[in-house]
Amino acid sequence: MELFFLRHAKAEERDAAKFPDDTLRPLTPEGEKRMRRGAKAMREMEMSFDLILASPWLRARRTAEIAAEVLGVERKMRFSDALKGDAAPELIVAELRGRHRHLGSVLLVGHEPHLSSVISLLLIGNDSLPLNFRKGGLCKLFVDWSGKKQSAALEWVLTSKQLEQLQ
Repeated sequence: MELFFLRHAKAEERDAAKFPDDTLRPLTPEGEKRMRRGAKAMREMEMSFDLILASPWLRARRTAEIAAEVLGVERKMRFSDALKGDAAPELIVAELRGRHRHLGSVLLVGHEPHLSSVISLLLIGNDSLPLNFRKGGLCKLFVDWSGKKQSAALEWVLTSKQLEQLQ
């Protein structure tokens, strides 16, 4: 499986007065604009996904919606509580291995440090691999689910600026 990780784009700053429920914190206008450019670059790279799976938290949801819209795959978008920022990384790995292992290409849209923990878990079997996965960044792994334990290989990582320059 080609497994892509997309960190949500730039969101409004944390502010308990303005956003008492952090799960409802939106993207900034700049974040939306840059995500649209990043999604256009993904389209230029001829990326296609059998499934876009996103955190239901607003900033990740909106990031996934922009990507799905630009790529023309809105019907392939779903939400998973296993991608919430406070979810255990093992939950999304179990969901992928169980429910989605037959798919060829999946885009996961979520939060930090959760996504880095999932990447680390897939690559080395625990969450101790230090990663600096910035907002709007995109990472690609190849994961083989056929054995008792999955095996994964890192193919590449792009910052949002690098991704935008590819359009």
